[in-house]
Amino acid sequence: MHAVMKNTILKLPHLFLKPLFLSLALSLAVLLFLAVQTPHKRTSSKLPAGVQIRPGYSSYDSYIQRQLNKTLNPKLRKIWITRDWDRKVLVFSQFFRNLKERNLLFNESKALCIGARVGQEVEALRRVGVSDSVGIDLVPYPPLVLKGDFHSQPFDDESFDFEFSNVFDHALYPLKFVREIERTLREGGVCVLHVALSRRADKYSANDLYSVEPLLELFRVSELVEVRKVDGFGLDTEVVFRKKKKKKKKN
Repeated sequence: MHAVMKNTILKLPHLFLKPLFLSLALSLAVLLFLAVQTPHKRTSSKLPAGVQIRPGYSSYDSYIQRQLNKTLNPKLRKIWITRDWDRKVLVFSQFFRNLKERNLLFNESKALCIGARVGQEVEALRRVGVSDSVGIDLVPYPPLVLKGDFHSQPFDDESFDFEFSNVFDHALYPLKFVREIERTLREGGVCVLHVALSRRADKYSANDLYSVEPLLELFRVSELVEVRKVDGFGLDTEVVFRKKKKKKKKN
């Protein structure tokens, strides 16, 4: 009798422990399920003061679609390749010749134009002697412009000696825009941006830049070479950066 009672008492803790372990297991499973189902907030580095993202983009797809509304506009594309073509190629050629005179661009440079639309700036580079030049845009325009998103350039690291863009204001993620330039630019390579500081950019712009200072923070592995005033199709300031060379480790 006493032996039976002793065995029963010894078994009682096991009877209580099994439901406890089962409850803990179920609770853990529920927590894991909720963790998977709960959307994580996208973390990104805070933008420096002086550059602001415009509201109104509910998703990256909506941003891309708005940019395509301009790029694929048949009236605009016809203007770009007809009456605008010679005028813009001429003005871009003057900019690039000036950069060559300042030893910031060379015939041997491998050059990229970012957000090149139908490629007037690429054509201008080739006309001034920089034959190894190409552009990227959401909509390709062969042979001058390849398909590519400037937030994620379709090129290997350190592919170019020179990169030019007049569409910084169209970047929804300015930091990604700059990081991709610095990733694909070779050490000692030059990046030239044309930006608007004295007036707000067009209705398709995704950000507003109020001074050059934010660019100094965004370009983390490059040094400022110079800033000068220009008249570039509504853009008033030319900012030139040079990617720093890595310091060699001492043995």
